[in-house]
Amino acid sequence: MIDVLIVEDSRVARDHIKNILEHDRDIVVAGTASNGEEALSFLKKKKPKVITMDIHMPRMNGFEATRRIMETTPVPIVIVTASYNK
Repeated sequence: MIDVLIVEDSRVARDHIKNILEHDRDIVVAGTASNGEEALSFLKKKKPKVITMDIHMPRMNGFEATRRIMETTPVPIVIVTASYNK
């Protein structure tokens, strides 16, 4: 099983990502977080095998959260965002 943490501030997007991932029998959504601070707090309790990370979030954005996660408890992170900027 692949435990995944979804980090996304939009409830609609978070639920959509969760729905997509849960259709795969090999994936378990271990938890969700609405910002980077919640993600760091989650990682103190559990260590997922993969994290999906939004970029633009309140309190702590995805760039800062990714940096901190990789410094303390490295986990593969997949950036999932609707933002587009060349």
